[in-house]
Amino acid sequence: MEPIIEIINGVPRHPSYRMNEPVNFVMNPGEQIALVGPNGAGKSRLVDILIGRWPLLMNEVKYHFPSSVSEMVCDNIKYITFRDSYGDSDGTFYYQQRWNSQDMETTPLVRELLPEISDVAFHELLYFLFGLEEFMDKHIVLLSSGELRKFQLAKALMSKPSVLILDNPFIGLDAPTRVLLRNLLEKMIQMMHLHVILVLSREDEIPSFITHVVPVDGLVCGKKEAYSKGSDVLEDVKKMYSNDACEPVLCNVLQDNTEEKEEIVRLNKVSIRYGERTILNELDWVVHKGEKWALTGKNGSGKSTLLSLICADNPQSYACDISLFGRKRGTGESIWEIKKHIGYVSPEIHRAYQKNIPAIDIVASGLHDSVGLYVRPKPEQRSVCEQWMKVFGIGELADTSFLQLSSGEQRLVLLARAFVKEPNLLILDEPLHGLDESNRKLVKEIIDTYARKEGKTLIMVSHYPEEFPECITHSLRLNRN
Repeated sequence: MEPIIEIINGVPRHPSYRMNEPVNFVMNPGEQIALVGPNGAGKSRLVDILIGRWPLLMNEVKYHFPSSVSEMVCDNIKYITFRDSYGDSDGTFYYQQRWNSQDMETTPLVRELLPEISDVAFHELLYFLFGLEEFMDKHIVLLSSGELRKFQLAKALMSKPSVLILDNPFIGLDAPTRVLLRNLLEKMIQMMHLHVILVLSREDEIPSFITHVVPVDGLVCGKKEAYSKGSDVLEDVKKMYSNDACEPVLCNVLQDNTEEKEEIVRLNKVSIRYGERTILNELDWVVHKGEKWALTGKNGSGKSTLLSLICADNPQSYACDISLFGRKRGTGESIWEIKKHIGYVSPEIHRAYQKNIPAIDIVASGLHDSVGLYVRPKPEQRSVCEQWMKVFGIGELADTSFLQLSSGEQRLVLLARAFVKEPNLLILDEPLHGLDESNRKLVKEIIDTYARKEGKTLIMVSHYPEEFPECITHSLRLNRN
């Protein structure tokens, strides 16, 4: 049988998109493949080559889709990168409207974003398996991360592709939703004779339906190996992630700054509603200086909403009884007075940084609390930014364009941005989101070391209990209303 996808000694014509060695890749009928490797290894670049995004010098990519009525690659291969975007694949995102009920009506409903029905029986089956009927009439911005993920998958599957490529499909999902997603993918493979390629930054997230693993490291596409739980190939993959070269050296960076009041955050009977749904219901919460909080809960329980209230990104925050650093919200403080004390990173803020500028300028934007407005750092500011980039193991990337970095490297840049002004309140929403094992270990150590500094307060969100640093002293679990 002919391979579904075959590349022999593939070299892109443009030098900027080449791997360090010619690409040799074969996906045969019945195979389900995981591309695994550390951040910056070249996984996304390899996918771009597989889908024919970059023309090759000599041997073009060969495709064979025997069960498809179309020979077009775009009809047979669907590629989804998961970054918790509230929008469609056309690049229209709705971050602000997620928090602003007044603007919500301008965003589309889920049913408006789904394609026209041709195979009624198949569509009804997808609706049933993915539970689409439960949120068909919701505005796209009101979907939880799990619902959004199911919507994106179902929409891609409605065109009956031969190959589905998913980049980090499990990031940002709670444990039950990760299990549900794996089960749905396995059902689709069986029902549709679907071929799946997963791009993974965590070797422990390889699902049981995967038949082969392709290691990617150092911009080299490795040899495809048969895979099963406990196989030798997994041990080889783990070795790629082990890197102890970068150790946090925070003692050279940190300065004492403990001016804040004893009470850092206070919420009194805070309630938030989006449309008909109550997200937070009369929440009382107090965070004192020096406390380290783990914020947990299922997708859609209101964790990101709560953080947006603290950071004053949510328009409803000024209608709530909220105090920060001993000062009640709405008593004359500016947004900049609030943000100068806070270091913040989240999967959603990642969307605001899609500019072709040097990575160090992204880090420097944290000094001014600006998003989308960039001021070239002064020499002394650049020195501080360089120090923090070295702490996160990305010092050599300072002058590299942000858009040329891998998604994991971009996340490290945004983490350096959150730390660069040495904030007294550190708010980290899924900070290890999309990082490989080595970088997860490094960032966890940095967070723990920093948070133990006198006067530093931490609020951290994660769906993985093992990601929380040892310094955690308190926990708050939100339940979905």
